[in-house]
Amino acid sequence: MVRKPPPLTVLGGASRIPESPAQARLERVANPHPDAYYVARFTAPEFTALCPVTGQPDFALLVIDYVPDAWLVESKSLKLYLASFRNHGAFHEDCTVAIGKRLVQLLAPHYLRIGGYWYPRGGMPIDVFWQTGTLPDGVWLPDQGVPPYRGRG
Repeated sequence: MVRKPPPLTVLGGASRIPESPAQARLERVANPHPDAYYVARFTAPEFTALCPVTGQPDFALLVIDYVPDAWLVESKSLKLYLASFRNHGAFHEDCTVAIGKRLVQLLAPHYLRIGGYWYPRGGMPIDVFWQTGTLPDGVWLPDQGVPPYRGRG
């Protein structure tokens, strides 16, 4: 039995960026095709968080792929949630994995993976990958399309 989601509160009106990821409200909507396995992809090319030690900004390209079950993430709430990290201090690994886990908690998808492609600061890029679930047979999961960092070499 599919439960009805609570009414959407973010979509359709003016919204402020939440002050922290903990205060952000992620919302979901019913999947209109729960009988079909497919991949939904969100790409956030300008993700920003703060180094928890120095307070300097860190930038990343995030790619989130998931195979939904009963729920889809409402995209405006996801944008605001991701934007809430701009004043949040956390290491790259923590940001990437925490986002993946929060989406899994909200959506209970068949499969989810997140790639965090962090731009170099201090001379070294850090890429973070996390996934959960099993990709259903026959589902096309494209490459995330982000080449490894090569610098000027």
